[in-house]
Amino acid sequence: MDSTESYSLSNKTLSRRYTRTLAFVKQTLPTGSKVLDIGITNPLSKLFEQAGYAIVNTKGEDLDIYPESVGEFNTETAFAFEILEHLINPMGVLKNLQAKRLYASIPLSLWFARAYRNKNDRWDQHFHEFEDWQFDWLLEKSGWQIVRSEKWTSPTGVFGVRPLLRYITPQVLYCRS
Repeated sequence: MDSTESYSLSNKTLSRRYTRTLAFVKQTLPTGSKVLDIGITNPLSKLFEQAGYAIVNTKGEDLDIYPESVGEFNTETAFAFEILEHLINPMGVLKNLQAKRLYASIPLSLWFARAYRNKNDRWDQHFHEFEDWQFDWLLEKSGWQIVRSEKWTSPTGVFGVRPLLRYITPQVLYCRS
């Protein structure tokens, strides 16, 4: 199974996270809004489309090399759900966004574990695993103001040290304006 197959809505962990993410966004973003979802089309972007949002995605280009490509999209809002941790320099993407609003989430750093890495898939690895203050600082230095945030855990139901830590370590979701 490659990394794209594990992102199915039948994955209970992801389905739970996707449902919470959608509910968080719906509190402040009207349906019908045009949104740039940073990253390729995925089950979460499809879920937002089904909920009435007009979603456009980046094309799969390497955003560390071409961060300016996100500036080509004319949307009021951008989503960066579980993507910034994969970039070597997420500030380039954050500074090049033309959107006025940003909704973003990251998995928080696990204190006793190294950053996640799938040696069989170069796109399925984390260069950064932020502590909450680091992510806040990155966003502030990139020109974003935190409007609202939430944290929740994301238990996987899989046996192991990392899955156990994900059960007790919250993930963070922020709203920027």
